[in-house]
Amino acid sequence: MGGRTLVRGDGTPLWQQLLADLRRRLDEGEFDAALPGEFALAAEYSVSRYTVREALRRMREDGAVVASRGRVARPAGPDPIEQPLDEPYSLYVAVEAAGRTQRSVVRTFEVRADGVIAARMGLEESTPLVHLERLRLADAEPLAVDRVWLPEELAAPLLEVDFSDTGLYPEYRRRCGIRVDGGNENIRAVIPGRGERELLGIDDGVAALSIERLGLAGGRPVEWRHTLVRGDRFSVTARFSAQAGYRVELSGP
Repeated sequence: MGGRTLVRGDGTPLWQQLLADLRRRLDEGEFDAALPGEFALAAEYSVSRYTVREALRRMREDGAVVASRGRVARPAGPDPIEQPLDEPYSLYVAVEAAGRTQRSVVRTFEVRADGVIAARMGLEESTPLVHLERLRLADAEPLAVDRVWLPEELAAPLLEVDFSDTGLYPEYRRRCGIRVDGGNENIRAVIPGRGERELLGIDDGVAALSIERLGLAGGRPVEWRHTLVRGDRFSVTARFSAQAGYRVELSGP
C-alpha cells in the first residue's frame, strides 16, 4: 500500500494528480537533493511506473526538475553563469549579465610582498603587491573565492575602494588608467579543500574550476589572479569558425 492517496474515478488523470502533488512538495522544499526514484514513487502513491514517468516528464518539460538517463530526477537549480573564453572577462560582469545580483565579501585587502606571485608576474620577488581576496556571491549564494595580486606602484589608488559591490577592472581602469587587454589563463577541474568547500557552501561531491590568470595591459604584467569557482554554477564557452578556428592547449601533469 502506498503512503499517499490519489482520487480515482473523478475524471482527473492520475498522472495529473501526481504532478500537482509533486510540484507542491517541491515548492515546500521537501526534495532538497533529489526526488524519490520511479519505483519508490509508484509504491508511495500506489500507481504504475507509467503514471510516475508521465508526471516526471511534465516536470522536466517545464524546468521544475532535471534528470538524465538512469538517474533520479532532482530539483532544477539556477542556470550556470556562462563565460566566453575569447575575451578578458570580469566575474562581476558575467554575474550581472546573467541577471543575478553580484556582491562580494572582502576577506583580505592589503599590501604585501609575495616572491612566488611576483616571479609569476616577471617582477622582483620583493615587489610590493596589492592583494585582494573576496568571496564572490551571486544572488547571495557563494559562487567563487577570488584572489588577485596587483603591483602596488600601479594599483595603490585601489586601496580606497570598497570592493564589496563593484568590479575590479572598472576601478583599475578608472582610478589607475590600467585596462587588462590580454594575458594567458589556465583552467582545470579540482576538488576544493575543506576550508574552501565551507566558503563555497558545497559538499565533497562537487568539483570546482581553478582559474589562474596572468593579466596584461599593453603586454605588461598588471595582474595575477587565482579564482576557485563552483563547477555546478559556472561554465565556460568557446566560439570558433571554419575560417579562424580556435586553439586549445592541453598540458599534462
